[in-house]
Amino acid sequence: LVAAIEAMRAEHPGGRTVLMTPQGKRFAQEDAVRLAGCTALTLVCGHYEGVDERVRYFVDEELSIGDYILTGGELAAMVVIDAVSRHVPGVIGDGSALSEESFTRPVLEAPHYTRPRDFRGFSVPEVLVSGNHAEIEQWRREQALKRTAERRPDLLSDL
Repeated sequence: LVAAIEAMRAEHPGGRTVLMTPQGKRFAQEDAVRLAGCTALTLVCGHYEGVDERVRYFVDEELSIGDYILTGGELAAMVVIDAVSRHVPGVIGDGSALSEESFTRPVLEAPHYTRPRDFRGFSVPEVLVSGNHAEIEQWRREQALKRTAERRPDLLSDL
């Protein structure tokens, strides 16, 4: 494993090597953005009991995706890959939509609606079909704050 890490470092100087472990720092949106800026990213995954303790001396950081145990680090690595790749230029169109997502700001996203306008007795809020962009934006801000207060009030302490 260490030989593989060293080979990656030799091939990609300046890259980061991350050990996926429940003992690591909890992975967050800011980590995804930071790691997306790396020239190369090597994710090291243990299995069952993890990796030999000495491997820790050969990685740059340790990350966890949550307070639970998986049978291996592969799924955790896939979560990191998905979250990081969204911030690589060109992966999500021009990237402008990323600034409006949950955890980019300290509030959750407002609800989203698609067609049809009425679905099994549930309708798209009138303001969203009004064409008044200022009112729509205000409604989205209010809904985002309301949703955050109900579902993740801990995020509001960052405001």
